[in-house]
Amino acid sequence: MIDTQNPDAPRYPVFGRSQDEVPFGITPSQTVGPYVHIGLYPAWENGGVAVPEGTPGRIEVSFTVIDGAGEPVSDAMIETWQADAAGRFESPGDPRGAAQATPAGFRSLARVFADETGAAVIHTVKPGALPTENGGNEAPHINVGVFARGMLERLFTRLYFPDDTEAHASDPVLAAVPEPDRPKLIAERTDRGYHLTIHVQSDDGRETPFFAL
Repeated sequence: MIDTQNPDAPRYPVFGRSQDEVPFGITPSQTVGPYVHIGLYPAWENGGVAVPEGTPGRIEVSFTVIDGAGEPVSDAMIETWQADAAGRFESPGDPRGAAQATPAGFRSLARVFADETGAAVIHTVKPGALPTENGGNEAPHINVGVFARGMLERLFTRLYFPDDTEAHASDPVLAAVPEPDRPKLIAERTDRGYHLTIHVQSDDGRETPFFAL
């Protein structure tokens, strides 16, 4: 209610025409986030280094994040978590019990920000296969979380290695992905390790498969 006795009370313009006569159009789009940079940037120091330099078996794993327009997502954040080289987790959450990391100094979590080309790089070791509850195995893989502008929730996907074709055939998670989409989760081999391109959206079938967790 306006205080009519107070000359400083706010007044709002009143239009003398019907609202049906007011022209309207499309509401301008607004981008939400990302907010990860507020609390997490500058980046966690050495966040992409899951094993120290010189560690036997150390590899470079790189990602490129592409948006629905085919442009690099320069403000994406990639988070990875994985088993160690022996397929174990140095955590009591591992149903087999916590095990000392293999190799020594290995850390299962990495977190990096993409650069202006949408590229992000971590240094880690290739994980071992993981046992499943029914006695099978999951092929060696790295779990990947993608944060980026406009995403209220991160996207979850996986990186599999091209060396493990036989293991891919029995991996229960990969088997849940439609067969034509499975190659989108398998990294390319590079001179330094492996690379995966992540399409967060696509109208031409290139979108990376993501998982609901």
